[in-house]
Amino acid sequence: MKTKTLLLTACLFLTGCTTPDKTSVSLSSDSLIRVTDRIGREVKLHKKDGERVLCIGAGALRRYSYIGDRNKIIAAEDIDRNVSANIFQDVSRPYYDVNKEYLSSLPSCGKGGPQAQRADTEKILSCAPSLIISEYEDVDKANTLQEKTGVPVLVVKYGSKSVFDKNVSASFTLLGKALGKEERARHLNNYILSCETELKEKAANANQTQTKAIYVGCLGNWGTQDIFSTSSSFPLLDVSSIPNAVKGVSLSNGKLEEEAFLSLNPETIVLDSAGLRKFKQTYNAKKEEFDSLKAFQNHEIYLERPFNAYYTNLEIALRDAYYLASIVYPEVYKDRNRVAKYDEIGTSFLSAPCYTTSVKTAKRSYGGFQKITDLDTFLSKVA
Repeated sequence: MKTKTLLLTACLFLTGCTTPDKTSVSLSSDSLIRVTDRIGREVKLHKKDGERVLCIGAGALRRYSYIGDRNKIIAAEDIDRNVSANIFQDVSRPYYDVNKEYLSSLPSCGKGGPQAQRADTEKILSCAPSLIISEYEDVDKANTLQEKTGVPVLVVKYGSKSVFDKNVSASFTLLGKALGKEERARHLNNYILSCETELKEKAANANQTQTKAIYVGCLGNWGTQDIFSTSSSFPLLDVSSIPNAVKGVSLSNGKLEEEAFLSLNPETIVLDSAGLRKFKQTYNAKKEEFDSLKAFQNHEIYLERPFNAYYTNLEIALRDAYYLASIVYPEVYKDRNRVAKYDEIGTSFLSAPCYTTSVKTAKRSYGGFQKITDLDTFLSKVA
C-alpha cells in the first residue's frame, strides 16, 4: 500500500492531475452497491464512487456519455481528446463531437484506439479515479486492473445486434445503477425499444411482395473498407425484415471476393460513406465491370452514415436503420420528416440534435443520407 501511495503521489506531480477532494469521495457502509457487470464479475462500489470516472477501451466513454454527467469524467484516452492520436477526425462520433471542447481539456489516461490491447495502469493511477468503466471484455484484465488500482472496474459490452442488442440495454441498466442514473437508463432503453417496435410494425404494414434485397458495402471493420466489406447478418436490415443480398453467402473476414460481388449483381447497393475513398479507387479501376451491374445501371445506389468509429455509434446505427427502411418501404415512410427523426434520435441519446451539424463538419459525410443519381459527379467530390 505504501508503494502504491508513493507511485500515485509521484504520478500526480508529474502529470498535473489533481488529487480528488476527499469529501467528495468519502465512503459510508450504508451506500454500498453490489452489481454484476457484463462479463459476470460482481463488483462492490459506493454511491460516491461515481464522482471521479475514467473510461477505457472502445466505446466505454461513448456509453458513459449517454448516461452519466460529463463533468465527472476526470481524464480521457488520447483518441477521445483533441490531439493527433484521434484517428477518427474525418467521421462523426457524436459523443465526441458534443463534448469535444471539454474532453480536450482533460489529462490523458492512456493512448486508446483500436490497437490498444491493455490499459495504461500508471496513467490511470495518476488521475486518481474512483470508478473505471471498461470495454476490455476480459475477466482477468478487469480483475488485474481493479487489483492494481484499488478502484472498482465495471465492464460494459456491445453485441452482434448493434443498437438492438441486449448487451446494450443491459449495459445502460448497469451504468444507471452504478451512477445513480437509473431513470435516465430506463428512458434510453425505452426509447430504443420504441424505435425497434416502430421499425418492425412499419415493415409488417408494408407491401412485402415488392421488397428490395439490399447489399451494404464499405462497412467499417478495424478501419475504412472497400465495397467488398459487407455483412451476411446485418441487424439494421433484419429489424425491418429487409432481405440481405448476401444472406447465406460465404464471406472471408467480412469481405466478399470481387468476382463473387460481380456475380451477385445486386439490384440495390448502400455504401457506408467512410469507405468512399477506397470505393472510388476500385470503381475507377473497374468502371466497365461495375457499370454493367443492375444497381449501377438503374441508379439504385444510396449512402448511409458510418456508424463504426471506435466501436458503434448507437445513435448513428439507429438513424441508418430508419434510412434503410425508408429505401425499401418508401410508402410507409413518405410522410416522415427524416431529418426531424434523426435529430430526435440525437437528442434522446446526447441531449443535442447533432445530425445536421455532423453532416456539415465530418469530412466523410458527403452530404449525409442520399440517393446517388450521378455516380461520376458524386465521386468527383470524394478526395
